[in-house]
Amino acid sequence: MIRTVASREVYRNPWMSVREDDIRHPDGSPGRYGVVDKPDYALVIPRQAARLHLVEQYRYPVGGRYWEFPQGSWPEGHQGEAPLDLARAELREETGLRAARMTYLGRVHVAYGYASQGCHVFLAEELTPGQPEREPTEADMRQRWVDAGEWRALVRAGRITDSATLAAHALLTLHDEPGETAESGQKEKAGGTGAAEGAAASGEASRPPGGGPFPETAR
Repeated sequence: MIRTVASREVYRNPWMSVREDDIRHPDGSPGRYGVVDKPDYALVIPRQAARLHLVEQYRYPVGGRYWEFPQGSWPEGHQGEAPLDLARAELREETGLRAARMTYLGRVHVAYGYASQGCHVFLAEELTPGQPEREPTEADMRQRWVDAGEWRALVRAGRITDSATLAAHALLTLHDEPGETAESGQKEKAGGTGAAEGAAASGEASRPPGGGPFPETAR
C-alpha cells in the first residue's frame, strides 16, 4: 500500500487544483505523485427509439472537434449538489431535451493515473424536445441522433475519442444485457430530495448492483 508522507498544493484556479504528494512505496522507497483534483461531473446518454443523441464541440486542449455524450460539471459554488440534478441540467442546457426517466448506470474514473475526478453516467429516456440553454463557450456546439451503425462508424473514424463517452457506452451495453435490470438491486423508498428529485415523485427507486450513492432510476 502506498503511504502519503506529505502533500502540498502547487496550483489552483476556479475549476481545478494540482497538488504534489510525497509518498512511500510498499518497499520503503520514496516517490512523488502530481495529482489533479477536479469535482466529479455528470454524463448523460439520451436514448430514443434505439438511437443515441450526441453533441459535437471544439476541445481546446486537443485542438479539434469531436462527438460525445452531453456532459459537464457544476460551476464554482455548486459542488456537492446531487449528480442527478447536474445530469438533468446538462441535458437541458446542451441539447434542449428533458427526460421523464433517468437511470443511473455507474461511475467511472476519468484519468486515474494522475487525476481524482470521476464521472457519473446516466441514461435519459422518454425525452421531450426543447430549446438548448448553452453557455457562451458552447455556442458552436452541434448535435445529432445516431443509430448503432452510425455510432460504430464515428468511433472507427476517430470522431468519438472521449474516454468517458466510450466508457459510458460500455456501461449502457451492460445495462441492456438480458437480465441486467432484474438483477439491479432491491427496490426501496426514495423518500428524500436532491438525488431523488424525480424518484420522490413516484415514491420508489432502485439502486445499481452493489449499492450506489443515489437511486438508479428516477422519474
